[in-house]
Amino acid sequence: MPLRVGYVREHFSSPLLQYAEIDAGKSFVLVECPSGTGQLISRLTNDEIDVAVALTDPLISGIAKGSEHYKLVGSYVTTPLNWAVITGKDTKYQEIADLQGSTIGISRYGSGSQTMAYVMALQQGWPTEKLEFKVNNDIRGLINSVNDGSTSAFMWEWFTTKPFVDAGEARFIGSVPTPWPSWLIAAHPTRATPVALRTFLSTLTTYVQTFDSPEKRAQDDVEFIKAKFGYPEADINAWLKTVNWTHDCAAIPSKVISDTLEVLEKAGFIKSPEDGFDVAHFVNTDIARLT
Repeated sequence: MPLRVGYVREHFSSPLLQYAEIDAGKSFVLVECPSGTGQLISRLTNDEIDVAVALTDPLISGIAKGSEHYKLVGSYVTTPLNWAVITGKDTKYQEIADLQGSTIGISRYGSGSQTMAYVMALQQGWPTEKLEFKVNNDIRGLINSVNDGSTSAFMWEWFTTKPFVDAGEARFIGSVPTPWPSWLIAAHPTRATPVALRTFLSTLTTYVQTFDSPEKRAQDDVEFIKAKFGYPEADINAWLKTVNWTHDCAAIPSKVISDTLEVLEKAGFIKSPEDGFDVAHFVNTDIARLT
């Protein structure tokens, strides 16, 4: 039975999409999760997917808060994610500092849009225990929310949001890059067999290495993203300058986990047990190698 692989249909997924086109459902099928990592985690929990290519911080914070529905099995994107801070087209908010005490829009509780709001608050020196949120499911709901006044702003990946800003539906008022590599791979601890997962990760590695090569970045990557997502060529080239993928999807640096836990704890999003976190607890070491 093919693996059910949850993903977010964004430009970051391009190597995965190329793999899926060639595989044609033989070893895995893609399950789109437009609401982001909160939805991916929910679907892992509810037996709707077996594997998730998802954001680092919600995956790690979910395990830190006690989830037994998945473990980390691999790496994907090794560079930070640039989270734009977005408000409505006619709101009073002009910069991030203006948002203190307001209601922030998020896609779901436990999503990257929520964890990064804590990181933003930490950077701004705001009391994180006073943050207020409103769930708006996806980017369309989030944009509607900042324009109808029910939220002040929301956070989403810069280039994914840029077409809406270019169309005059919203405004950028700042950005907050993640203090960690942005994408990891997680899997349910029993639904996905070790053999299937190892095959998936090793083959994905070849697609990632090819996509990340200088030769492909020069033209083929640009044409693929343009065809799949309709982004202007200038935006694609600007984004490609900011992103790198792992060259071994089955390897997870232990520093990624420990550094992410440290920032999320400082931000007040998670609480460490008395004896501290055990990095190995976050990883299925039958599948992935901690480095």
